[in-house]
Amino acid sequence: MEPYVTVENLQARARSWLEKIEPLNQHRMEPNVEASVLLVIDMQPFFLDPVSPTYTSGGPAIVPTVQRLVASFRRAGRPVIFTRHVHHPGDLDSGIMGWWWEGKCIEGSPESEVIGELAPLPTEKVILKHRYSAFYNTDLETVLRCLRAEDLVVSGVMTNLCCESTARDAYYRDYRVFFPADANGSVTEDLHLASLSSLAFGFAYVSMSDEIIECLAGNPQP
Repeated sequence: MEPYVTVENLQARARSWLEKIEPLNQHRMEPNVEASVLLVIDMQPFFLDPVSPTYTSGGPAIVPTVQRLVASFRRAGRPVIFTRHVHHPGDLDSGIMGWWWEGKCIEGSPESEVIGELAPLPTEKVILKHRYSAFYNTDLETVLRCLRAEDLVVSGVMTNLCCESTARDAYYRDYRVFFPADANGSVTEDLHLASLSSLAFGFAYVSMSDEIIECLAGNPQP
């Protein structure tokens, strides 16, 4: 599948998405830096390699933007939490996902690791998950509670599955959710835009990554 966005046109396309959802995106917020956490969802070769059966065509374009978000959170001394969607080699945890999707990301395989450009630091939390939401049957909620987190920035792939599911579950738990349009990717532009619309309407503030980065740096945008 041809990518609907590239590194070169990502910023312009993201601004056009924000214009389209503007009537729905009415809960503008600024992150509380001292209580903010960045979630990097499933940035794995299994989703980002064009030969993978689960290639997410909008994923490669967001890698530099997610890198900038990760770097800004690290500079601010704020936590970055990564997720990896994996399944047991013995198919013990696939369930419905075992027949719903072609192929499985096997735990311990090279394609299951976070891509090198976004490699977690040894001190950073990596959550293994078996369903879309990073909250479902994981210790993410415990970790966030211990971090006294209030605001979550959700980035990664896929916009309309794992990222949206995680954002919704975060909202249900009373976290303020920030969803950068230029740091999430899906398989088609229609799916990406539909999720941005739904999230803006009911669950999150959809913005550009630079808006979040400026706040972390102490220079919030007007």
